[in-house]
Amino acid sequence: MKSKIMLRLTMFESKLFLRNFINIFFLLVFPTLMILLFGGIYGNTPNEVYGGAGMVDVSVPAYAGMIISVTGLMSLPLTICEYREKKILKRYMATPIKPVYVIVSQICVNTFMTITGMALLIVVAKLVFNLNFTGNVLEVAIVFLLSIFSIFSIGFLIASIAPNMKAAGAIANLIYFPMLFLTGATVPIEIMPHFMQRISKILPVTHVVEAMKHVWLGDGISTCWQSILVLIGVMIGCFALSIKFFRWE
Repeated sequence: MKSKIMLRLTMFESKLFLRNFINIFFLLVFPTLMILLFGGIYGNTPNEVYGGAGMVDVSVPAYAGMIISVTGLMSLPLTICEYREKKILKRYMATPIKPVYVIVSQICVNTFMTITGMALLIVVAKLVFNLNFTGNVLEVAIVFLLSIFSIFSIGFLIASIAPNMKAAGAIANLIYFPMLFLTGATVPIEIMPHFMQRISKILPVTHVVEAMKHVWLGDGISTCWQSILVLIGVMIGCFALSIKFFRWE
């Protein structure tokens, strides 16, 4: 019974997600346009600036930070805040669909869509620019999933502390845009000034980008242990605070 409820609810939440043009654009279209634009300008020839890799080769794993941020920092917290503000979560308490099912379905939908966005980016980069992959598939999957849940934990914290949807949007934007432009998730961090590279270290998405690039380019998960520890710390800390402050109504 519970599995059927979860399945139906997840399918319903998926349809709502796909109807949100902004989510779909920034998750599926924008990263693809970025890789086509910068790949078309700079190509994918090996470059010493990127450690002998091509611009597209380092940009694809870096764009994972952009894709995860769309769902984790924008879609997830705003949806949960909207449900709480409109008392949808409260109404679920009077039905067999418990509010926690909504949270789980949101995690499932946003995780699936994040993976879809990344897969689409990889396919386009491979077909157009002959994207190179020299890493280990299992290590990339582990780092990618860890990155998802680490950034999602920030989204849950936003949803927990924001009093309403308007406040959640303001907080999300305040966090999202620095994460987008100062972490290497859009512009390669290698071409940023050194002082900006140092500042970027305090932003969690920087560690998503660094860890993904290390495992994607074949350096191994052991070479990015510091970023892994940061992501684990962010995930544990933010989820703990979310549990403490979260309100169903």
